[in-house]
Amino acid sequence: MAIRERNPWVVLSVLLVGFFMTLLDTTIVNIAIPDLATGLGASLDHVLWFVNAYTLVYAAFQLLGGRLGDRFGQRNMFIGGLVLFTLASAACGVAGTPGQLIVMRAVQGLGAAALMPQTLALIGSVFPPQRRGAAFGVWSAVASLAILAGPTVGGVVVSSLGWRWIFFINVPLGALAVAGAFLVVPNVRSGRRRRLDLLSVLLSTIGLFLVVFGAIEGQHYRWGRVWSFVTIPGVLVAGVLVFGVFLVVQRGRQERDPLLPFQLFRNRVFSVSVVLAAVVMFAGIGMILPLTIYLQSVLGMSALTAGLVLAPPALLSLVLSPIAGNMVQKVGGRALLLPGLALYGGGFALVALMARPDSRFWVLLPGLIIFGVGMGLVFAPVNALAMRDVPAPLAGAAAGILSTTRQLGTVIGAAVVGVLLQSRLAAEVTVQAGKRANGLPEGVRGAFQQGVAKTVSQGLGVGSGQSGGLQAPAGTSDEVRPLFAHAAREVFASGFTSATRWALLATAVVQLAALVLSLLMPGKPAPSPAQQPAMRSETTNA
Repeated sequence: MAIRERNPWVVLSVLLVGFFMTLLDTTIVNIAIPDLATGLGASLDHVLWFVNAYTLVYAAFQLLGGRLGDRFGQRNMFIGGLVLFTLASAACGVAGTPGQLIVMRAVQGLGAAALMPQTLALIGSVFPPQRRGAAFGVWSAVASLAILAGPTVGGVVVSSLGWRWIFFINVPLGALAVAGAFLVVPNVRSGRRRRLDLLSVLLSTIGLFLVVFGAIEGQHYRWGRVWSFVTIPGVLVAGVLVFGVFLVVQRGRQERDPLLPFQLFRNRVFSVSVVLAAVVMFAGIGMILPLTIYLQSVLGMSALTAGLVLAPPALLSLVLSPIAGNMVQKVGGRALLLPGLALYGGGFALVALMARPDSRFWVLLPGLIIFGVGMGLVFAPVNALAMRDVPAPLAGAAAGILSTTRQLGTVIGAAVVGVLLQSRLAAEVTVQAGKRANGLPEGVRGAFQQGVAKTVSQGLGVGSGQSGGLQAPAGTSDEVRPLFAHAAREVFASGFTSATRWALLATAVVQLAALVLSLLMPGKPAPSPAQQPAMRSETTNA
């Protein structure tokens, strides 16, 4: 059966179910952390690894997952990854200890890394060139929706069904997607069976693992010692060095089925698109992370309400991404990316300028709307351009590279924005504490400033709230306690707001670099080459 005899949109709908699940699980768990910690008796370290175990494995294994798709077939890898992800989700839901949940979250990440690159590669296989941009647009829209919908969906599920159901909901969805994949997804293979270079697999996985570990755990260890002589800077340097050795090894194996085909990077459009994918994902987390903190810790919103405030950009992207993806073939990449990136970064800047300790949510909406329009104009063209000219035998490798850089952009963005938030928050809170203490009775001024300093030294997060958890000392009179509490709220609300504004403005500046980089894209659309070399699709569903 020819590949395109099957309705490509039906195929895409099946792929998107699995894809949506994996991305949703990168954000949905955050909202359930208090319930998870209580239900399993978890420590802070356990809580961090509930999130990081998934992210770490997901990022480190996508390059391998993409190349395995070239070797064993994209449909086979998609189904295998989906089955593994679904079974691990069920195991997460019944976990009885923190250790069990952490291990199963890592297995979830492995399944997600196996299936994610196959979605991009299969879109390139089943859609004709003239419709591929729209398909990548839908893919990008679902990606945006999944990332931004995590807090909202998580809030609804946790409040109504309990934390275990954020994992259990994956089971029926996964079973449905597996059945659909067997029925409608074609078994696309290249014309030859490719060898797998185990040394390169080991080097790339270790290198990526170390870099991602250093990025996501750096703030937790205060960018210092992890254990014995092992430090976060050392881990990062080791990761870069190992990945450098991997590149050297790959250079000598370009004629023997390399894990990382250098010929992909000879295409300027692919190279620029891959970098842009990382930068826009860096910016995406740069918007969501500080805003989530601001909406909950400063404006006092619930997780569900904060998720709803963040819904407009996701909905706009959902509508605009398919349109923008389809327009790539007509107007070219630069014509969409230049205004899209300008709006994307401009939305960050406007939200930052409108954020105040006492702002109403509607004053943030213009910036969020501009951000959403920019996201809709950027995400789909970047993905469509990256995969447009990729030869069929390298589709899995290209998809793995694109997926890996997207995830690296997210991880590094979270690390950088987290450091910026913490440093600016500490600085602003310290300054504000000195000012507010002067308005308190002399007997509690010292306790107030010491309490602020202690809270800052312990680190601040979303759960700290407007007062940073600061309590008046024992023996404080009833007349002074309200003054103490009011001063604490003002100090921490001002600190959180200032930190949020700095993070958003810094992220907007990063988008200027992306804007300049997009000038390297072709100004006019180039005709998509015919699929090369010819592919075959198995007529059976075995």
